[in-house]
Amino acid sequence: MGFLYSLAILFLRIVLRLGTLFSEKAKLSIEGRTKWKEQLQKIPKTAPRIWMHCASLGEFDQGLPVLFALKEKFPDHIIVVTFFSPSGMEHYQKRIHCVDYALYLPLDTHNNAVQFAALIQADYALFVKYEFWRNIIREVKKSGTKMISVATILRPNQIYFSWYGGFFKAILFQFDYYFVQNKETLLLLNNIGITEALEIGDPRFDKVLMLRDSLKTMPEDSILSSFLKGQKAVIVGSAWKEEVRIILEYAKEDPTQKIIIAPHDISFKNCESILNLCDGKAQFYTNYKHEIESSILILDTIGHLSSAYNYGKLAFIGGGFSGKLHNILEPAVFGLPIIFGPKYSRFPEAEAFLSRGFAKSITTSQGFFEACKVLLEEDQELERKIKLFVGDQKGAAKRIVSHSIFN
Repeated sequence: MGFLYSLAILFLRIVLRLGTLFSEKAKLSIEGRTKWKEQLQKIPKTAPRIWMHCASLGEFDQGLPVLFALKEKFPDHIIVVTFFSPSGMEHYQKRIHCVDYALYLPLDTHNNAVQFAALIQADYALFVKYEFWRNIIREVKKSGTKMISVATILRPNQIYFSWYGGFFKAILFQFDYYFVQNKETLLLLNNIGITEALEIGDPRFDKVLMLRDSLKTMPEDSILSSFLKGQKAVIVGSAWKEEVRIILEYAKEDPTQKIIIAPHDISFKNCESILNLCDGKAQFYTNYKHEIESSILILDTIGHLSSAYNYGKLAFIGGGFSGKLHNILEPAVFGLPIIFGPKYSRFPEAEAFLSRGFAKSITTSQGFFEACKVLLEEDQELERKIKLFVGDQKGAAKRIVSHSIFN
């Protein structure tokens, strides 16, 4: 099985290299991975280190409250973060963070793993959510590093829990401790004999609460204020094609509504195609003209969506038709009820919001219209309940760092 795993990593490398011909992300991924040794060698050799690995930007947001708590506990430690995806590596610096060094994780070959373990020399290694790379984990563990999984989320249908998944299941036993998001994950680990685990919740609640608090000291967004003119907007976060189609039908049904669309793909080509569908009723955020009246604003930029939710009354979250649901906690922290598509089973926070009546899942435009009517009728009372629920989830990061594994 080890040989087949090595072949799979080789195949991944080939796919990424071929992808450079067609994809800027693949090009960034390949080029960025040529520098990882050089970047690790820049770290002062005697400095104590904490290493966190995040697949992408979403996992970084999830792990960031834990990093802040660790930096407070271990102020002399260097914080090193690795990413697999360019979306993390290229955009993490837009967050308020405490990272000292960031780099791409090398591909998980045996040689790379041995060299990486020799260079990283971390006291603690934290893997966020569910991305586990066998060779790197094994070699870093051998070096004496404490291996910790945070915000872990696992599902019964994953290969670790199948009758033929013994090779991959063994990776899970390399970790010294798990801080899991939900009871299902805890039971899955317990059932295979892993007991060093604790249900702790989702640190992303800490992240969104930190963001909300930071906005209290920031000036008002002049563009959003001018666009809204005192109204609150229906906000479409990380909109894919299906969400765009539905929200534009909604705009025709009720032309008085103010709508903010944040596309998942903010390339000029995609944003322009959305603009062209809006029948002259839309403007770009980056080219907004105060004197032009419009009912739709397109956020053709990164970094404004999370704060834009502060100006909303309801959020329609993208990715629910593809199984890649975007962050629903960012709007929830402002008390916004949520709507998303039907593919949300991999997201426990979506299940929690649905069960409490804070969200609706829809499959059609008509379903969206009906969900809007129901959610907006409750208005202030629903806002109060959502804010209370989000606030009650606070503290996962501090509970993690106060655990004896970090002594």
